[in-house]
Amino acid sequence: MSLPEALRSLRHRNYRLFFAGQLVSLTGTWMQSVAQAWLAYSLTHSAAVLGIVGFAGQIPALLFSPAGGVVADRFARRRVLLATQATSMVLAFTLAALTLGGQVSISWILVLAALSGVVNAFDIPTRQAFAVDMVGRDDLVNAIALNSSIFNGARVLGPAIAGILVARIGEGWCFLVNGVSYFAVLGSLLAMRLPAPARGAHATSAWASVREGFVYASRARPVRALLLLLGVVSLTGMPYVVLMPVFAREILGGGARELGLLMGCAGVGALLGAIVLASRRNVKGLGTFIAICAGGMGISLIAFALSRDFRLSALLLVPVGFFVMSQMASSNTLIQSLIPDAMRGRVMSLYAMMFMGMAPIGALVAGFLAARIGAPATLAGGGAICIAGALLFARHLPALRLEARQMIVELQMSPGAPPEEPT
Repeated sequence: MSLPEALRSLRHRNYRLFFAGQLVSLTGTWMQSVAQAWLAYSLTHSAAVLGIVGFAGQIPALLFSPAGGVVADRFARRRVLLATQATSMVLAFTLAALTLGGQVSISWILVLAALSGVVNAFDIPTRQAFAVDMVGRDDLVNAIALNSSIFNGARVLGPAIAGILVARIGEGWCFLVNGVSYFAVLGSLLAMRLPAPARGAHATSAWASVREGFVYASRARPVRALLLLLGVVSLTGMPYVVLMPVFAREILGGGARELGLLMGCAGVGALLGAIVLASRRNVKGLGTFIAICAGGMGISLIAFALSRDFRLSALLLVPVGFFVMSQMASSNTLIQSLIPDAMRGRVMSLYAMMFMGMAPIGALVAGFLAARIGAPATLAGGGAICIAGALLFARHLPALRLEARQMIVELQMSPGAPPEEPT
């Protein structure tokens, strides 16, 4: 497939603006993520504290994402994103001021991480649902893949820049750069030309709307299975990110620069995964691909946990990044292809709960396990659980495939019975 075809969502002016703004902003976000983890570890030298910081930053997604989904379905999504991005900018500047002023403490890091998590609980489902507003259904698969490429391109640049800045001038400047980067995404949102959103009167209460989203996802077996596998991988596999400072310093004998390189290698793999997904025109075979990715991540994590050589460890993080991004983005794509527009925000809030909400529980558990049995054993155990989840999902895939085909037919995404299986 030609490069222009893989970038077809960029034909839409609104998406081009979104793409550029997000690339700048997310680079700053990844810089802050790496610098914040290094700062927390430098202040405490505790793997358990890293787990607590990760828990504080992501548990709000589990608690508040359902409310975020209702907001995404009831209000103009661009306005919601303007509010969430502006709030995130204020929080980044606050952390920068505290750090550069010498007043930062682990308590401040925890508080600001938790507040950022609350903002993300509203931002993530809205941003996911906003894709269809910018490109329509025809280019939705490609837009989701390109969104992942933005995220992971920034994941390559951000940690590498952060590693250099932290080593030379300190963490506070990373936080400051992140704050400034939000001007790019705010400008892109304001420059968009969007039709007035069609939001009718709401006959049900907000709580009833939340319940409606849960009921829909629980009854749609393909959606439920995808969300459950996503939750398993987020719970047991994603804590590798939280434990990376331990591996960089204690296991591999490096520092902030090595931490940035390790995170950047995972980002390279994730970017490759996004490029592969962007080349797809439809969802055929994604179910099988998702199962392979969940199992592949588990195998790669076990291999990384066993390595004691920096170069080999960095190389092994490339497939880790590839498999985790491919599973997350493919699940996103398949779920959005199966659900009606009226449920999009609420179902994507459940996606955020599984993707972001389960990770903090895993981070907390992994932090305390790493303090007791070591980071390598903790990651290896998580990898084994990822493999088991992938095998269970693959076992039920034939039945899920049939139901997914019927759901797509009902949404009229293909005329009549589709000639190819969607999963």
